[in-house]
Amino acid sequence: MDNIKIQTPFQKFTLNCNGRLLFIEQPQVMGIINTTPDSFFEGSRIQTNQLVDKAGEMLEQGAMFLDIGGYSSRPGADFVSESEELDRVLPAVTEIVKAFPQAIISVDTFRASIAKSAISAGASLINDISSGEADVEMLSTIASLKVPYIMMHKRGNPQTMMSLAQYTDVTSEVIFYFQEKLKLIHQYQIKDVIIDPGFGFAKLINHNYELMKNLASFNLLEKPILVGVSRKKMVQMITGTNAANALNGTTVLHTFALLKGASILRVHDVKEAKECINIVKALHGDI
Repeated sequence: MDNIKIQTPFQKFTLNCNGRLLFIEQPQVMGIINTTPDSFFEGSRIQTNQLVDKAGEMLEQGAMFLDIGGYSSRPGADFVSESEELDRVLPAVTEIVKAFPQAIISVDTFRASIAKSAISAGASLINDISSGEADVEMLSTIASLKVPYIMMHKRGNPQTMMSLAQYTDVTSEVIFYFQEKLKLIHQYQIKDVIIDPGFGFAKLINHNYELMKNLASFNLLEKPILVGVSRKKMVQMITGTNAANALNGTTVLHTFALLKGASILRVHDVKEAKECINIVKALHGDI
């Protein structure tokens, strides 16, 4: 553990969320709300009649953001039509906004039309696993909507990405990917950008742990870093368990990621992630 250097102070940044300016001075939690029937972790599949209760629970436990997804992006996931994705996502956004008007909702989509409809319904951020590659209209849509944009590194699509997990130096290649994407983002004058290294997306287990070990290197991009490792295969394979029992390993990785400079933890378990943040804050002397 001697090579772990605590990033101090925490990265501070602002986000303009649909006209509401957020000043973020410490790491935050993004709670995952899936409206899909086939997400890899069964506990994250939320039925329509459970949406408001689940959202309320996550907000009460300290989530700053709620991330709603209607298209499973796990390896091998089935194709979902645009209309079906919209039918899953839009009612969820509408119901949660109605129940919690102050909630900051992110929508996990790579389709510009879904993004536009979700923002119109009250969402505040777009979380795009394709970084604009899956829909040529996405970046211009984000620019026109003037909302924060989370862009993730991956290759291919859920059906093909694991066959594309080939790297010479995964950390350098992913950083270079973002450097090129940020040039494009600048051309579109998109102001608020968050980067996600894409743990588990077109990456083998050794690639995932190499990226985590070198997570602090991504600070050179000078953008908030989102880490999404909650209950994923990179935890399950090392601990010899399944998604349902991968919380303990997830907590270890969350703590490590925070020590390396992560700004947002995208999680299934908000309470435990907040506890990680509070402990790392204590290591900084913030008790």
